[in-house]
Amino acid sequence: MNSFDVVVIGSGPGGYVSAIRCAQLGFKTAIIEKYSTLGGTCLNVGCIPSKALLASSHHYAEIAHFADHGIEVSGEVKVNLEKMIARKKAVVDQTSGGINYLMDKNKITVFEGLGSFVDATHVAVAKADGTSETIEAKHTIIATGSKPSSLPFISIDKERVITSTEALSLKEVPKHLVIIGGGVIGIELGQVYLRLGAQVSVVEFMDRIIPGMDASLSKELTKVLKKQGMKFYTSHKVQSVERAGDVVTVKAENAKGEVITLEGDYSLVSVGRRPYTDGLNAEAAGVKISERGQVEVNDHLQTSASNIYAIGDVVRGAMLAHKAEEEGTMVAEILAGQKPHIDYNLIPGVVYTWPEVAAVGQTEEQLKAAGVAYKSGSFPFKALGRARASADLDGFVKILADAKTDEVLGIHMIGARTADLIAEAVVAMEYKASAEDISRMSHAHPTFAEAVKEAALAATDNRAIHV
Repeated sequence: MNSFDVVVIGSGPGGYVSAIRCAQLGFKTAIIEKYSTLGGTCLNVGCIPSKALLASSHHYAEIAHFADHGIEVSGEVKVNLEKMIARKKAVVDQTSGGINYLMDKNKITVFEGLGSFVDATHVAVAKADGTSETIEAKHTIIATGSKPSSLPFISIDKERVITSTEALSLKEVPKHLVIIGGGVIGIELGQVYLRLGAQVSVVEFMDRIIPGMDASLSKELTKVLKKQGMKFYTSHKVQSVERAGDVVTVKAENAKGEVITLEGDYSLVSVGRRPYTDGLNAEAAGVKISERGQVEVNDHLQTSASNIYAIGDVVRGAMLAHKAEEEGTMVAEILAGQKPHIDYNLIPGVVYTWPEVAAVGQTEEQLKAAGVAYKSGSFPFKALGRARASADLDGFVKILADAKTDEVLGIHMIGARTADLIAEAVVAMEYKASAEDISRMSHAHPTFAEAVKEAALAATDNRAIHV
């Protein structure tokens, strides 16, 4: 029987990063993956392929504005969805190959098959050919991720009523895509197909899209996407989703009790994700699963079985790849006797639409609910020289700071390149920066990052220079 210091079940961003860190720290490490490619949801049917399609569709959408830049394109410009999907697959394959390389480089043993507990120190690997192998694990890290959620009355056929997985590999651009759920995944994929020519309608139960983020970001993104042609039905509760041939009919009730009917050729069910523990046989190892389906862990991500840990989407907290990576690293270092920590307040959130949306720290709504006295400073992208030069005028940066101490409590931004700009905000908040600290940092001109400095100036006695 093969024996390992650490066995990681699941090879998503949390799992493979954790395995690498364990190997770096000198542990004999193995990783178990049920699918034939490494990388989990994020790499294969999530973060990476969706960003590839967002990038391709963004290039197509930009052609409509080429004339504004003095670029004349003659002839017909067409979308070749088959090639676009093929490029996405090539990006995924290349990235997956990179994970394989990292496993070899770090001498991590890879097992392909479904991992399930025999007991707290033994894991069975059920392989595709019907055989099974049992390995011994001094420590096990559960990193089995999540799967798309649905509603009880919706029958997902993966043809016309689809999840995000199928939406990444459609064979045609929908005529009318009805999206159920206005969260990050639905909005991102909605913009992909909107750019390619689809009519897109979003039905959201809450009173705004991206409801977990600051309300000002939701308002601005809604405004921009409406301008692009996306339609929104917020505060609507879906009652039924029925398919008849190539037509999908969605009925939803608004706050007044009125029922609307939307007919499309595709409906994307994007109502969140659920922890995935199917087939794990956690109870055999003494690992407790909560009523919400999450693996229960303490502050050190240790389960009810002392030698077993869990990370990422399968435990509490935001379902984000980078959160899983941080947790994977933390567990590896705990096993090595180190004392790492994670500040969950400083895990940034990003929506990869254009304009991009990014945030870290507390929202205004959270600060108000907690009774925290704060001050706010905002700066619009349209006042930036760099934004005018590139014609990326939508959006703003908002900084929330403690009214007494000036410590930055939250930074919220929507605009060009904010997915990258948010890292500056995380660094500042990690070191307990004040708004004035940020305002006195030199920012290169002209850059989008100047919006962060100007927002900090605005939060510091309303001292913004360029607005």
